[in-house]
Amino acid sequence: MAENGNSAVLVTIARGGKLLDRRSVELTDGSLPTHPYHHEGSWAVGRYTNTPGARPLSLGDAVVLVERVREAALRGARQSLAELARAVPEAIGAIVLRALPKLPPTTEARITDHRAHTMADSAMYREVLATAAEERKWSVHWYDRARVFDDAARALGQPRIDELLQRMGRSLGPPWQAKHKLAAAAALAVAGSARRP
Repeated sequence: MAENGNSAVLVTIARGGKLLDRRSVELTDGSLPTHPYHHEGSWAVGRYTNTPGARPLSLGDAVVLVERVREAALRGARQSLAELARAVPEAIGAIVLRALPKLPPTTEARITDHRAHTMADSAMYREVLATAAEERKWSVHWYDRARVFDDAARALGQPRIDELLQRMGRSLGPPWQAKHKLAAAAALAVAGSARRP
């Protein structure tokens, strides 16, 4: 999986390396903000108050809003993974997500911490995807974006995986963008590791 805000690209690969599915999902609909930590949370603590669209908001209201977005995203993650499981011809056993940064444990602390608020939204979406996967009894693996292509190559016993990723993209046709390749590399790293003795 490769996330971008409240959307994600899911690339499903069988243990043997066969590409089974590629899809984009939206975890929330347009009725809620997509970046409640970074936008509304920032307004609540006085950051970015002069930006277009900014409005007065209390910290308590920002915390409630983040929790509403989290609940909606969890519902969206559950639905998206259920649809994926129904569409793929093989049983899914794992999901691979980008590793989470170290963040404060509470919503309020994530809003008020200047560093954390910039990463908290994308972390929230990965957290709900992990929760939804665990509810389905899928194992959850985490990847380092800077190393995942090398990890996949190593797991497959190859010096590089560029050509393999290009073949995958050609087999499906467009779109096959950087985020699709990233998600595929993460899946290959886990699937390849599972095959090796």
